[in-house]
Amino acid sequence: MEQQTEKKKIVFSAIQPSGTITLGNYLGAIKNWTVMQEEYNCIYALADLHTITVRQTPATFRKNILDAYASILACGIDAEKSVFFIQSHVTTHAQLAWLLNCYTQFGELSRMTQFKDKSAKHADNVNAGLFTYPTLMAADILLYQADMVPVGADQKQHLEITRNIAERFNGIYGNVFKVPEAYIPKNGARVMSLQDPTKKMSKSDENVNACVTLMDSPETIMKKFKRAVTDSEAIVRYADGKEGINNLMGIYSAVTGLSFEQIEKDFDGKGYGDFKTTVGEAVVEALRPIRERYEKYIADKAYLQECYTKADEIAQKFSQRTLDKAMKKVGYVLK
Repeated sequence: MEQQTEKKKIVFSAIQPSGTITLGNYLGAIKNWTVMQEEYNCIYALADLHTITVRQTPATFRKNILDAYASILACGIDAEKSVFFIQSHVTTHAQLAWLLNCYTQFGELSRMTQFKDKSAKHADNVNAGLFTYPTLMAADILLYQADMVPVGADQKQHLEITRNIAERFNGIYGNVFKVPEAYIPKNGARVMSLQDPTKKMSKSDENVNACVTLMDSPETIMKKFKRAVTDSEAIVRYADGKEGINNLMGIYSAVTGLSFEQIEKDFDGKGYGDFKTTVGEAVVEALRPIRERYEKYIADKAYLQECYTKADEIAQKFSQRTLDKAMKKVGYVLK
């Protein structure tokens, strides 16, 4: 009985709508979102405010937002179980971000590796938003009093600064924000480039064969896997120095649930050609229902609007309570 009445923990996570969602996004994050919604109170955001730190073409940006929303629903996010909203529709995010900017130190932000990396990549547009990006991310998380935030290796620094900001604010004003913990998914796959397996899979990769997207055709997926970079050993086993095969084994394990030991056993005595084909076929079958649901959702704009409007309202109401509490503590006169 106690277990039934125990309050579910709140999980917050967000993803940017910057183009097509990759196999890496799906296996590394979104697949876990669908699992977590069965156990936790999950609040998910399409982080479109974050996207404009890099210049966008308005019509393409608008299309990408709806495409990403439909794609993530198609991956299995249940609008009845999770709150999945569009960040720019919920006014509290930008408001709390400004407040938290004033409780975040310049030195903290200047040490963020993502700022350094993106500044180098977009040297012609090193804007203030790129610098204060982690403060908006902190606002996203703290608004919902999140207990946990799923993080990959490249997001740990962002969660750390979020915790620092929350602790600093709470230290001055009392217990306003819950200090969130990192949630490391048990089966979160880190998917690497098919052409350079030392780099993370990215949709911005110049080599078209490096990245698989959720909306790639079965033929395209097979072609990309058959061209995947491997090594000269021709033995399917997980080991140092075999980054290409390690990556393919990680992908195959994530879509089939098979252990690395079982994969090594199944492919004992078989070459890389057989393995690449099998991995490609497994990915095609895993993505087929997602593509079919996506086609249905993207053709029904009224349904998409109904889903995000309902979620936006819930997110606005929930987050407004946190924002009001924070502003009142600082000394603002609330209307």
